[in-house]
Amino acid sequence: MNRLMLEVLAVTVLAAVPALPQNTSFEQGEKALAEGRYADAEQIYQDLKKANPALAEVRGRLGLTLFQERKFASAVPELRQALKLKPSLPNTDILLAMSLSELGRYNEALPGLEKGFRRSADPVLKRMAGLQLERAYTGLQRDRNAVEVAMELAKSYPDDPEVLYHASRLFGNFAYVTLLKLAAVAPDSPWRHQAAGEAHESEEQYDLAILEYRKVLERDPNRLGIHYRIGRAILSRSIKDNARSELAGEAAKEFQDELRLDPTNANAAYELGELDRKQEKYAEARDLFTAAVNYDPRFEEAEIGLGRTLLAMAKPDEALPHLKQALVLNAQNEVTYYQLAQAYRQLGDAAAQSKALAEFTRLRSQRAAQKASAAPPGPVTKQQLDAEP
Repeated sequence: MNRLMLEVLAVTVLAAVPALPQNTSFEQGEKALAEGRYADAEQIYQDLKKANPALAEVRGRLGLTLFQERKFASAVPELRQALKLKPSLPNTDILLAMSLSELGRYNEALPGLEKGFRRSADPVLKRMAGLQLERAYTGLQRDRNAVEVAMELAKSYPDDPEVLYHASRLFGNFAYVTLLKLAAVAPDSPWRHQAAGEAHESEEQYDLAILEYRKVLERDPNRLGIHYRIGRAILSRSIKDNARSELAGEAAKEFQDELRLDPTNANAAYELGELDRKQEKYAEARDLFTAAVNYDPRFEEAEIGLGRTLLAMAKPDEALPHLKQALVLNAQNEVTYYQLAQAYRQLGDAAAQSKALAEFTRLRSQRAAQKASAAPPGPVTKQQLDAEP
């Protein structure tokens, strides 16, 4: 728990806990605690405790001060005694739970942490309790519960770097542990080889991914989706090795095999159509893109592919509805606007062409500024401009 968060937490707890009646020493302790002078605050509250051992507020403030100093073992008895004297003392049970969590006493900490995370209306306290709850669940090897909390935190605090860091670590660890279990219970199963293939593919180790996917087909020749994954891995490898034309035929065969097993696979139809379009086999590409959008009416890339294929066939009137549908699905794709401009040019509509080109230029400039933080590759090949306009 970082120092800034401790100070924010102190302000939260201070605001919630009622102060004592007029007392000079207590006021000095409040001032020292609020200013982050924890050693001074601790001494003041220790003296007040000796003079007033039955005052819950003093015990609570002393416990908070010790927590701020990371003296969690000393904070626990003070916070327990504060709650014994006054069970309604605000937020003290949550602070006690976080102290127990810091000491690794997760079973004792869970009820207070769950209360702080599920019921607290204060966003700072809720966030802190949630992070500690992740830690407690992980320590108790309740990984699924930890992941659920991480997902809720990421939804509630989507721009918080600490929340995102812990979420990524938990998700990665959960996936790793699950894969280890899969390898242990079924080391030679199609599922284990498919998981290994997907892991290699995500790391751009395409040859290893293809090897694992081939092992899946050896064990289950009719497994749906595997020929498609092999084809995608071949395409990705061809881009990486700058050998697109040499490997296009090999990838096409895999997509064809996938469609023989599953004629409704829109992704395979799309990829095969895109390969045909780039080889100027427009009639074949049109039929494949049409199949893709029929199987998946929300397939933006297939709508663009079909539109630009029809443009290549000099059929702008047929292309226009597909390009407009692509914009309905995603109005921020500059490729669609460029193809739309070409459609209007073929139709002789100069005003509409100019408007589409203006939007294309705007989005292209915007995309260039965002290029450094581009999203990872999606599940299908993205439509791109064939050449610099």
